[in-house]
Amino acid sequence: MIEQDIILEIEKLLNNKKILDSKLLSDSFGINCLNIITKDNKKFVVKYYYKKNDNFNAIKSETDNLLFFSTRKSNYFPRIINYNDKFLIMSFIDNNDNQPNKTSDDLLNAIISIHSVKSENYGFDFDTQIGGLRQINSKSGNWKDFYTDKRLYYIFDLINKNKPMDKEINAKIDLLIKKIDNFIPNNPMSSLLHGDLWEGNILFKNKKFVGLIDPGSFYGHNELEVSYLRWFSPKFIDDNFLDKYNDHIKIDKYYLEYEPIYQLYYSLLNVYLWDRSYIEDVRRLLKRIKV
Repeated sequence: MIEQDIILEIEKLLNNKKILDSKLLSDSFGINCLNIITKDNKKFVVKYYYKKNDNFNAIKSETDNLLFFSTRKSNYFPRIINYNDKFLIMSFIDNNDNQPNKTSDDLLNAIISIHSVKSENYGFDFDTQIGGLRQINSKSGNWKDFYTDKRLYYIFDLINKNKPMDKEINAKIDLLIKKIDNFIPNNPMSSLLHGDLWEGNILFKNKKFVGLIDPGSFYGHNELEVSYLRWFSPKFIDDNFLDKYNDHIKIDKYYLEYEPIYQLYYSLLNVYLWDRSYIEDVRRLLKRIKV
C-alpha cells in the first residue's frame, strides 16, 4: 500500500489529477517504481526513493539522462511528465513482454541509432546510474584507462571493500587489470551507449519492440554494450545478431576474444548489486579469458 502523503505529492506534480489506482512495479536499491492510473484513465510510471541515498541520487541521474535523450528527439524512451528532487514521473510505454524469437529490425535500428552518436572522449557530462549505483563518467581520451579505472576496477574495488571474492578469482582479476593493454582495443570509436541494455530494459508488445527504459548512458566502446546484449543470450538476440549489427557498425575481428572481458564488468556488478551466486559466472568468464 502506497502512503497517502506520497500519493498526494504525485497528484500535485500531475496538476492535481486524482490517482485512481497504483501498482508497485519494482522495489530495489531504495527506489519504488509505480504504475499509476489517473481519473482521466491515463497511465504513468513514477519513481521515488523510499530510503534516501545521501551519496548519489539515481533518480535525478535518470531524469537528466532522459532529458538528454529528449533533446536528441529520441522516441525510444519514456517522456518526462514532471519531476523534482524526489520524484520522476514518466509516460507509460505499453508492453506485455511477448518477445520475438529472433533479432528484429525495429530493435536493431534502435540500438544502431544510439550507437551511431559519436564523441571525441569516453565518459559523459554527468555520472549516470546502473542498478542504482553511480557510474563514474569523468571524461578520458583513452578507452583502456576509462574502462579499467571507471568500470572494471571500480566495481572490483567495491566488492573487495564490502565482501571479497575468493583469492584465486581476485588474483586473476588483479592480473587482468595489470595486463589490460594486451586484451582490449586502446582507442576505439567512442559511441553513445544506453548504459544498462539488458533484457529487462528492452520492452516488447506482441513481439514488436516498443521502447527502452532505465538508461545509464555514457560514451564508450559500442562493443561493451554488444557484449552485454549477448551475455545471457535472450531469445531476441539471435545467433545472427553480430552479423546483422556488423552490417551497420563494424565489429572488430578480434571482438570474440575480448568479449568476456567486457562481460566481466556486468558479472561483477551482479555480484555486488544482486547475488553472490554470480561469482561462478565471474569464474567462468575468467577461464574464457585465460589470464
